[in-house]
Amino acid sequence: MEQIQVMADYFKLLGDKTRLTMLAMLKERALCVCDLVEFLETSQPNVSQHLRKLKDAGLVNESRKGQWIYYSLNIEGKPYIGNILNHIPSLKEKIDNLKNDCCE
Repeated sequence: MEQIQVMADYFKLLGDKTRLTMLAMLKERALCVCDLVEFLETSQPNVSQHLRKLKDAGLVNESRKGQWIYYSLNIEGKPYIGNILNHIPSLKEKIDNLKNDCCE
């Protein structure tokens, strides 16, 4: 029963469109907060709050490159999350067209 609760908690996180979109973006490559802000057309504090929830759940990792923090997908050991993300349309083309160069 504990595994079912863990899965339910993950699915609750994925029930939010913004967080699901963020994971779809991170499926393509690691991104900086400024990339997510630009793509989602929302505020940096809003993106940071969603990232904190995803990080606390262990679904994203962060790594520092100079003064910038990059976020990447962390779904090892969570095949059900991978299966969900495999059914989400690719955002690669849109991500590749991001023009935000704040972290370069």
